[in-house]
Amino acid sequence: MDIVVERCCGLDVHKDTVVACVRTPGKGGKRAQETRTFGTMTTDLLALRDWLVANEVTLVGMESTGVYWKCVFYILEDAMECWVLNARHLRNVPGRKTDVADAEWVCQLVEHGLVRPSFVPPKEIRELRDLTRYRKAQIDERGREAQRLDKVLQDAGVKLSSVATDILGKSGRDMLEALVRGTRDPEVLAELARGVMRKKIPQLRRALEGRFNTHHALIVGQILAKLDFLDEAIGTLSGEIDRVIAPFEAEVALLDTIPGVDRRIAECLIAEIGTDMGRFETSARLASWAGMCPGNHESGGKRKSGRTRKGSKWLAANLAQAAESAGRTKDTYLGAQFTRLRGRIGHPKARKAVEHSILVAAFHVLAGGVPYADLGADWFQRRRPEAHARRLAHQIEALGYRVTIEAAEAA
Repeated sequence: MDIVVERCCGLDVHKDTVVACVRTPGKGGKRAQETRTFGTMTTDLLALRDWLVANEVTLVGMESTGVYWKCVFYILEDAMECWVLNARHLRNVPGRKTDVADAEWVCQLVEHGLVRPSFVPPKEIRELRDLTRYRKAQIDERGREAQRLDKVLQDAGVKLSSVATDILGKSGRDMLEALVRGTRDPEVLAELARGVMRKKIPQLRRALEGRFNTHHALIVGQILAKLDFLDEAIGTLSGEIDRVIAPFEAEVALLDTIPGVDRRIAECLIAEIGTDMGRFETSARLASWAGMCPGNHESGGKRKSGRTRKGSKWLAANLAQAAESAGRTKDTYLGAQFTRLRGRIGHPKARKAVEHSILVAAFHVLAGGVPYADLGADWFQRRRPEAHARRLAHQIEALGYRVTIEAAEAA
């Protein structure tokens, strides 16, 4: 096979060791190969970098093994081009398998150009990605704690969630803190309601009468303290995200014009896909990378399972949230698309289609630097008016009437 990269290196990365195989031009037109093993401490990785620089290596390929590749990639990326490779593309033939053999195999694949690099965003986007992902984890944890709180109240027979829409609102929080302090009288607890909740005082008196005991008070007190801690952590992370994303405020504003995408989701989209759409070239490739389009599996002229590939779970979660919001919008293309598909293919698949549309819209918004232009809720009728007219005629004929379709100009 042709040699695409003359001086390359393949790395087999583990938690404590890195096996490096370097292939360079040798004597008589042959290839010279050398393999060494390094540790993963910073000093060991600096020694690895110096060795690769001494061999004039221009391209390094490594398998994306958990998070272990990150420290190696970050140290080498400033000295040479680094590729993170998909583990599914590195399958070797069955037989002898060692760390040295794996490094040699990776090096040969890179040498002959048989693999493609995975998307690794630049440093500033990686920093933003770490912050947004950790904030999302804390938001999810807060949701779980809120659900755990309601379970404890249900166990105690306190039906506060049956009356109050948000048990962690100001009124609900005052009642919970009073229960933790030892107040058990439903009359006293119901009088803590504020604002519009005071209209529900009779229902609150019934809902707050239960068997709230000492161990319930201990658990609820700990949950409330944890919720306060999580709220503070989320606020701190949001402040830091605002600072880091300041250079991309224009992109955030553009993404915010897409129905269903608010500022928080826009921040997460930039953290996951970056702002340089030239890396993906087309919206179809971005959708494929994200796992937002059907897969291809054809054999013998028959199309088999078209399951989507696995993409970033963080990106998928934010797109799902945006699609749910966009599906509830009125007089928008995305809302009409969701409504049109939901009755035919079901809610999950309709939401996935809207997720794909939002991702494609995000690509063009970022690539062109222009705000989102909505096609309108009547786009599907305007796109093929003849088909829409025939559909309406069939519905009228099904009621027992005869319909003749005639163009307005001819009439």
